[in-house]
Amino acid sequence: MRGRLALRAATLASRASQAAGRGKGSMIGGLIALKIDPTIMTQLGRGRRTVLVTGTNGKSTTTRMTAAALGTLGEVATQADGANMDAGIVAALTAHRGAALAAIEVDELHLPHVADALEPAAVVLLNLSRDQLDRVGEINMIERRLRAGMAKHPDAVLIANCDDVLVTSIAYDHPNVVWVAAGSGWAVDATSCPRSGEPILWDGDHWYSTGADFQRPQPDWWVDEHTLYGPEGLELPLNLALPGRANRGNAAQAVAAATAVGANAAAATAAAATVREIAGRYRTVQVGDHTTRLLLAKNPAGWQEALSMIDPAATGLVIAVNGQVPDGEDLSWLWDVRFEHFEGTQVVAAGERATDLAVRLTYAGVEHTTVADPLRAIASCPPGQVEVLANYTAFRDLNRDLEEKAGVRA
Repeated sequence: MRGRLALRAATLASRASQAAGRGKGSMIGGLIALKIDPTIMTQLGRGRRTVLVTGTNGKSTTTRMTAAALGTLGEVATQADGANMDAGIVAALTAHRGAALAAIEVDELHLPHVADALEPAAVVLLNLSRDQLDRVGEINMIERRLRAGMAKHPDAVLIANCDDVLVTSIAYDHPNVVWVAAGSGWAVDATSCPRSGEPILWDGDHWYSTGADFQRPQPDWWVDEHTLYGPEGLELPLNLALPGRANRGNAAQAVAAATAVGANAAAATAAAATVREIAGRYRTVQVGDHTTRLLLAKNPAGWQEALSMIDPAATGLVIAVNGQVPDGEDLSWLWDVRFEHFEGTQVVAAGERATDLAVRLTYAGVEHTTVADPLRAIASCPPGQVEVLANYTAFRDLNRDLEEKAGVRA
């Protein structure tokens, strides 16, 4: 009865928020439902086959791909906006109460108790790297917490990236693992073994610990430039709408998860490949004389991957950085990113912390100008293709400004 009351109150709160013009109201609805009945997530999860998706980078993209792949089996409950903490998860499950399947993005700090509440059929473990230390904390502590959390769910299938040392450590002792070679372009946070503290050594794609019986497992799934490979000699064409090597790895894990839950691998792969845009990421808009593509990055590993996606033929590159609370107010991580030279491309430092970025670009030897306002920064570039790479609030604010600006079309 308390659960029904919580859901009614959540629905009323969401409608009131919408009527007041304060957005969709899903978050306030989820918060109120949890306040009235703290067990509401468990109740909403009963009877569903649920896949949880977590990691430092790629959660929203992989969740969208997983939802598409699971959609070949039936209706899927999932977040449309990447709200990956308790209130957002409750809101997504509430909005799709009749769905027998769920693909749920989960903040890595929240994974243990969300798994306890939802008893997932599968958990996708993407990667672990340094994020906002003021919120997330030291990365090896997170690995130990997730390892302990997953040990409580031996029946869940872990879809784990064997190219990521920390993710491998989380899943290494689990009785039910599907290993995916999803790639790892960032190894800075796993130079030492999370189990012994001794160095990790690499030999091509293979890695191993010098201080423990711990090494890269043999993958069950892997990708190359054109193909997804799976168990028993499976080979499927993988032609993604999204760019980048990391997204091919994300797709491989999404398909592996959907297949573990019962989807046909070929149908799941085709469905995952149709994903084109995730909450404005990767979309292209016309801004005056500029065809502008929007990319989001939130931490050093994410920035390094996003920089690899920049089209060298672009006439302009706008890099926008804010330092608000959701971004992390300490921008010292800029010095961990390997900013490359962009010969033939005009680079513009933008955002509230444009001057901090400009100093970093100067030391990296990147010729650039500084225009704090991202829209004006785009306008300062030569006509043609402009790539925009922004961190969280800079990306959010630019999307808002683009929606308000007359004449912008996607």
